[in-house]
Amino acid sequence: MIIKKQYLKSKPVCKVTFGLLGEMSESAVTAHIVGEFNGWDTKATPMKKLKNGAFTVTIDLEQGREYQFRYLIDDIKWENALNADKYVPTPYRGCSNSVVVL
Repeated sequence: MIIKKQYLKSKPVCKVTFGLLGEMSESAVTAHIVGEFNGWDTKATPMKKLKNGAFTVTIDLEQGREYQFRYLIDDIKWENALNADKYVPTPYRGCSNSVVVL
């Protein structure tokens, strides 16, 4: 999994690229990124599947904020980003959300 940040000088926006690589994406047909930036809508932000089997998406996010998110694979499996800036617990037992800090 990757999280790459590109801060823009012209406006207070950061282009954040999220990627699912390796074991998590190999057999997956679909992947979505779901989080505070899209109202936790499981269909709002589909990720593009690459030829190597990885998934990626780039989102413009406001700087100076933190955003909780998770990956949804094949509409059934939730995964956290292994390289998130931090993690926060959720109301669901034994579950946490990934956080990207901008």
